[in-house]
Amino acid sequence: MLKQILSIALLFMSANLFAQTPLHVADSFHIKSDGWWDYIFVDSASNKLFVSHGTQVNVIDKNNGDSVGIIPGTLGVHGIALVHNLNKGFTSNGRLNNVFVFDLNTLHVTDSIATGKNPDAIFYDEYSKKIITCNGGSKDISVIDPSTNKVVATIDVKGKPETAVSDNAGNIYINNEDKSEIEVIDINSMKLIHTWSVAPGESPSGLSIDKKNKLLFAGCDNKLLIVIDATNGKLITKLPIGDGCDGTAFDPSLNTIYSSNGEGTLTIIKEESKNKFTVINNLATKRGARTLTVDMHTHNVYTPTADFGASTDTSKRPPLMPGTFQVIVCKY
Repeated sequence: MLKQILSIALLFMSANLFAQTPLHVADSFHIKSDGWWDYIFVDSASNKLFVSHGTQVNVIDKNNGDSVGIIPGTLGVHGIALVHNLNKGFTSNGRLNNVFVFDLNTLHVTDSIATGKNPDAIFYDEYSKKIITCNGGSKDISVIDPSTNKVVATIDVKGKPETAVSDNAGNIYINNEDKSEIEVIDINSMKLIHTWSVAPGESPSGLSIDKKNKLLFAGCDNKLLIVIDATNGKLITKLPIGDGCDGTAFDPSLNTIYSSNGEGTLTIIKEESKNKFTVINNLATKRGARTLTVDMHTHNVYTPTADFGASTDTSKRPPLMPGTFQVIVCKY
């Protein structure tokens, strides 16, 4: 009984601490390599951050930013997924149209798997025990069996799939970026079963899920976060976020939604209930910090970016300043 009381007291103290201490930029981990970036993935079990970066994945210590190693040759890498019980990691390599398999201990690449064109987001679905990739170039989904390193299904979708999440009950939800929709795949039948509009949102990229309350959070290009009922596709609400969102995340312990915005802000939203949401802050981060990952153990938020040079051509990305790539660390 005493242990239970102490445990409840610690949880209460922790909740109060997070409530009283605002999220703030606490550190910046500099990485000595150049190139553009996309997704970042935190592995709390090993204290590692996997950072996609041009032609390689940088692996660093999540606590101090020290280099652990690299996964080389991942040309056009977008994302990283891990399957601990198989001691395997997977990278989606957009320019190679494949997925690399690597050893979690050595980081050595052990296999490659051909996918659709330009595999972008990648994640491990605990429900089906499959790796899922969103192939923007061929407008389909590759379903990979991580135990055999084989594609077991290719599922056509109606537009460009950007990001996907699972409800751990058989449904895979996918942001359709070019049609402003969310598509739903039944992973048991491997079929597309629903298509839902995200209007008034446009061009959704970041996507996350509250599995308990069955809510989807789609970060859209027109500075809106759209909250959708994951059971029927109905609009719950729309919320203002910063410009250039390319990632959203949900921390179920804190009932908090994050939107990482390329303009250089992190929008922080409190989920008060299934139907009530409050924008807490637009935390200043740094220009280009458009993707993110949340450590569910420490509640730290990590977002990668770099410094940019001046440019007069607004149709192109501004030039990167060599040697400035970094991961911004936000803490409570």
